[in-house]
Amino acid sequence: MENISWPEFEKVEMRVGTIMEVHDFPEARKPAYHLTIDFGSDLGIRKTSAQITKRYQKEDLMNRQIVAVVNFPKKQIGKFMSECLVLGAVGEPGDVILLAPDFKIDNGLRIG
Repeated sequence: MENISWPEFEKVEMRVGTIMEVHDFPEARKPAYHLTIDFGSDLGIRKTSAQITKRYQKEDLMNRQIVAVVNFPKKQIGKFMSECLVLGAVGEPGDVILLAPDFKIDNGLRIG
């Protein structure tokens, strides 16, 4: 594992958002969902895909708060443009546990 400095860590913008829409992503190489996430008035709505189908059903994700990195460059995934990276703990292959606040908080709050 490589160490990073505090200034390097501060560059990573991890924010809280609420999942507003969840759709199947059948074109993905591994099972995944398309997510539309509200990060509040400053950051707005962002879209991404997430390989979280093993543990989560679409209806379980609606209105759920999550943590995501929002300052990566956009990434083309097939015909889909990902605008953020949802964070989760990765266990067995395909088993991702989403990172989320314990209590409902304002969308867009920074993790730090």
